[in-house]
Parts: sequence; C-alpha cells; structure tokens
Amino acid sequence: MNVKKINRRLQKNGFAAFSVHETEDGLVLTGKSDNWDEIVNAGFCAAKKYGRTHVINDCVFTGDAIPPIRAPKLVDKAIDGMKPDVLVIGGGVVGAATARELMRQKLDVLVVEKEYDLAIGASGRNDGCVHPGIDLLPGCEKHYYNVRGNRMFDQLAKDLDIEFDRCGQTVVFDSKKLLPLAPLIKLYFKCMGLGNVRVMTEKKLKAFEPALRDGMKLGLFFPTGGVVCPYNLTIALGENAAQNGAKFSFDTVVTGMETQGGKITAVHTNRGTVYPRAVVNAAGVFTEDVAKMAGDRFFSIHPRKGTNTILDHKTVSMVRTSYSLISELKEEGHSKGGGIIRTVDQNVLVGPDAFETYKKEDFTTEAKNVAAVFQKQGRATERLRQSDAITYFSGVRAATFEEDFIVEKGRKCANIVHAAGIQSPGLTAAPAIAVALAKMCGEILTAQGKKAEKNPDFDPHRQGIPRLAKLPDAERAAYIEKNPAYGEIVCRCEEISRGEIVDALHRPIPCVTVDGVKKRCRPGMGRCQGGFCGPQVAKIISEECNIPLEAVRKAGEGSELLFGKTKGGAENG
Repeated sequence: MNVKKINRRLQKNGFAAFSVHETEDGLVLTGKSDNWDEIVNAGFCAAKKYGRTHVINDCVFTGDAIPPIRAPKLVDKAIDGMKPDVLVIGGGVVGAATARELMRQKLDVLVVEKEYDLAIGASGRNDGCVHPGIDLLPGCEKHYYNVRGNRMFDQLAKDLDIEFDRCGQTVVFDSKKLLPLAPLIKLYFKCMGLGNVRVMTEKKLKAFEPALRDGMKLGLFFPTGGVVCPYNLTIALGENAAQNGAKFSFDTVVTGMETQGGKITAVHTNRGTVYPRAVVNAAGVFTEDVAKMAGDRFFSIHPRKGTNTILDHKTVSMVRTSYSLISELKEEGHSKGGGIIRTVDQNVLVGPDAFETYKKEDFTTEAKNVAAVFQKQGRATERLRQSDAITYFSGVRAATFEEDFIVEKGRKCANIVHAAGIQSPGLTAAPAIAVALAKMCGEILTAQGKKAEKNPDFDPHRQGIPRLAKLPDAERAAYIEKNPAYGEIVCRCEEISRGEIVDALHRPIPCVTVDGVKKRCRPGMGRCQGGFCGPQVAKIISEECNIPLEAVRKAGEGSELLFGKTKGGAENG
C-alpha cells in the first residue's frame, strides 16, 4: 500500500482537508467537513474498489449531529446469564439465514435483534430482486456469494414454502453502441455463471416487453434473475431456525462487550449479559459499531439510502419480468435509479434510487426522490404514472468504501465472524453467506474444543400460512369447511381472511403487532393501505392474544394505535 500515493490522489481530486495513514487495522481516513458527501467521496478516493485493505472513516462531520442508535427502552434480565454456543447479532436476512444454517449442527444458538421483529431494516426494505449478478466482476466477494446464493433459491423457496418467481431480468439500452458486441456479451455472461443470456434487438425486445417505449435499441434477458418477498424470506428463515431450536430475543440491543486475550468473553445488552463461545456480526448498518466493541474494527460503513414506490395491482401487466434502463444520460452522484419490477404479490415496484446519508436509520420518504426515479424509468415506458402509487418506503444499505462484502473471521478478535457491507445483492447472496458463516463458527468452536456434531433432527421444511385467495376453489372450500374463519374476509383489497390473520399470530416466532401481521399475510397491503381492515386486524390481535385493545401496537415501542375510549358509560364520567 502506497500511502503517499493515496494522499497525493486525495490532494489532486480536491480533498486537501483529508489524509490517510496506515495502521495495523487498515487505512485510516482523517479530516473534517460540514458536508457529508465530501467525507464519503474522500473515502471513495482513498479506497480501492473490491480491495481487501479497508478504509476506516475517522473523519469529523461538523454539519449536524449524527443520530445515535434507535435503541429500545425496555430493560430486564430476560437473557441474562445465557451461554449460547453462537450469538447472532442482527435479525435481518443474513442473521436469520445463519441461525438456520447453524441449526444443522447440534448447537445452542441465540439471535438478538434490537427491533420488535425480523426484517425491520434493509432486509425488509428492498425490491426483492434475486440478482443474476450482471454488474459484478469476477474475484469480488459479491460475485462469489451472489452466484452461489442465486442457485440456492429454487430449493430454498420449496423448503420454506415461500413464493419465488424465477422470471428473469431484462436490461434495456437506449443506444446501439453495444449491438456489435452482442456475441461477446453472451459469452462473457455465460462464463460468469449467469446462464444463457438472450440478446434482443429493438423489434424482438418490443415483442418481449410490450410496455417499453419505442426506440429501445437493445435488450439483454438474464434467465437466472428472479423475485421474492424479502421480508417473507427473512421471516421464513427465522421461523425455520426457531423450529429447529434457535432462540430469538427481540427488543434487544447490544450495548457493549468484554474481551480478554483477543476473545469476546461477555456481551452486554439491555436484557442482560450473555456469554457466547462465538459471535456472528450481522448487524447491518451497525456492523462497524459491533466490530469496534469487539476490538476488531478494520472497515467502515457509509449508509446509503434508497426509496421505492409500490404501484396498484392494476399496473402488473406493465412488466413481464423485471427490467432496468441503461441510458447514455449520466446520473448525478451514485444514484442508479433502480428499475421496474413485477413482485411475487403482483404489484409493480419502481426504484430504488441511491444517495449517501449520515443517518443510519432514516426511513423517511421525500417527493423529490420518488419523482427522480419516475423520471428516469419513465424513459423506458410511458405507462409509468405516479398516480398509480399506493405506498412508498425507504431503506438504508450498509456499504463499505470498497463496495464489496466482508465475510470473514475477525482479524484481531478470535471468536467473531463478520457479515458486513451486505448491500445489494445481499438478499440473493444471503443463503450462501450463511453457509460460509456457519462453517467459520464451526471452526471457531472446534478450536475451543467443542466438536461440531451434525443435528440428526434438523428439518429444513417450514409450512407457510395458506394464502386462500390464490388457492383453487375446491381447496379453498376445504379450508373453510375445516375452519370457518378462513371464509371471513377481513382485508378486501388482498382478500385476506380472519383465519390467515389468526395463523400469523401463532407462528414459531410470535407476532403481536399490526405491521407484523401485515408482513406475514398481507392485510393492509392493498390500495387502501389498511384504511378499512386495520381496525379489524387490531381487534383480532387483542382478542386472540388476550391484550387490551389500547395496548395493540402498529409496530415497535410507542406505536400504540389507541389512547382509550372517547365515549362510554358512567365509568368514563
């Protein structure tokens, strides 16, 4: 590493207020600015894309106070004194997948998640694309895990009883420049493990995706692409892990660690102190914070926010597969403008965009971001209208300056493994990352004298909640005959019955919030966004879980829907 050369590059590119110096942990970037984008761009300038030496951001941001972690207020001793073989920090798709993979061995596994449920962060706030890996270069971690993870999805979806559509992905170009290179493009992607890519010129492309505007010059269809519901996948992985014995503790935030001799000896949380043999760091945007607690900080995370828009069911004919536009028009900054995606639930999703933020948990949406994505994707199809939107959501990706995954054992701490920088295509790569992390944990435990034993009782199968609206009439009638609650429709937009909602409340991982039920069986996901069914769902939760209606929450702490009665008898004065 030539530190002098990197510092000259910073100077040359206008980052005179910044410099780097090498330490045993990595390449430390220092400086000060009131502009967050300037700090991030200095990090990019110092870093080597896909490099193994990581930039550690020690710059001072003076433009605003960086918000602290959104921690639960709950304090108790629910997990105090537990001694799991493996502690998994984070209930996103990687954490849930790793817990499930670990249960293939006879291990005591505990997952702690600071939110009230699984998939509250980036794992529940993305487009659900199972990526073929179009823009990934051989040799990077993203390509390695994406290719392997992609190949696992057919069997995974079958085992977990979740919807997965290997519909393929189409990339659309509005330029003819690549046409002469079409044969080489096909060969390149085939060698990359992306299957038999189909090249379509303008006429064939229009026939394949009729909603595209005239004038799209070239299309590449990648058959290995697909779509899945990201939060359903995460919840299914977690439920199957729980079925096989993994324990989950929600509203549980890691507040500190004790280390001795280069090993974690204790992990402190708001719900007690645990004493794990090995720790999996799958904390998303907070992986750097966890690594620092363990004395193993050798990378940095710069949060990258993106906003998606969901369109009404009536627009689903707009998209045969999913497609994104590659234009000669240059985008500002790092914004990519996303794509147009046909979801497994037969909606159309538009987005996301991508821009840097210093707020790790900023899930707000802004009209300007939505408008920018529609403007870009509107160049691909004239049928795209913001008036068809039924909801918007934002997520925050956990990017490293090297723009690659970090899937490895600790460099200074002997009993931690990191899954950091898991941004897109992290959802696709998650099953393969989980296999690698479980193997690393096995090696750590073996080094400690605990022999890894195969779990003969491990069952990879999980039965999902029946989706009555998608069943043939005869099957639906059989369910209703067995349980009349399946015939009582609560959500008219999505045709969700009372029976499905009750099922959602009695899963291997309990769920007692309106949003938790919504993620598991979709009441409130339709055009009215819960305007009609929301009160009924809250009432069912109250009755089924035997809690006061005033105590029913929409989501996490402080989100109670009701304050009390507005009218009543003499007892209310």
